Amino acid sequence: MNDKRARDLVARERARIEQSLRELNADVTAEVELHQQQTGESSEAGTDLDREEIDIALVADLREELKAVGRAEARIAAGKYGRSIDTGAQIPDERLEAAPLAERTIEEQRRLENGVG
Repeated sequence: MNDKRARDLVARERARIEQSLRELNADVTAEVELHQQQTGESSEAGTDLDREEIDIALVADLREELKAVGRAEARIAAGKYGRSIDTGAQIPDERLEAAPLAERTIEEQRRLENGVG
């Protein structure tokens, strides 16, 4: 994959993640403001806590994805994008098109997820 296409794919991922973070933060702010305006409880406290825990988890996931974007940008700058971070094996362009932040081949990723060396 050429560097321009790699940069475009990774930039698109960065924009998607940053937009998701903005939207999530706006949703949380709106919920807090609505809750403060209410005179009574419209939902159970547990539901509010569940929603807050989900929002926290989503933010954490998005921040991890932003870290992956930074790593991909560094690999592009170093001329190593499209190569496995573990073995240096070529990651197929088809995989990178589908998952621009991929750091390993599909086989390596499966082994990692299954706990097989």
